[in-house]
Amino acid sequence: MAWGLVLDITGWTADENPTGVTLMTELGQFGAGGRAIHDPRPGERNRWDWSGGTP
Repeated sequence: MAWGLVLDITGWTADENPTGVTLMTELGQFGAGGRAIHDPRPGERNRWDWSGGTP
């Protein structure tokens, strides 16, 4: 089973779809208060993957 956070971008237009996001999380690499960085998969802008964390 894969665990992850969900960001619903289904209603966003192509112009509103950013190149990446940083989401607050309690489950990230740096624990409570950290942020999880997500970027779109190359060639699949509707699927995003975790790319790192920041405190």
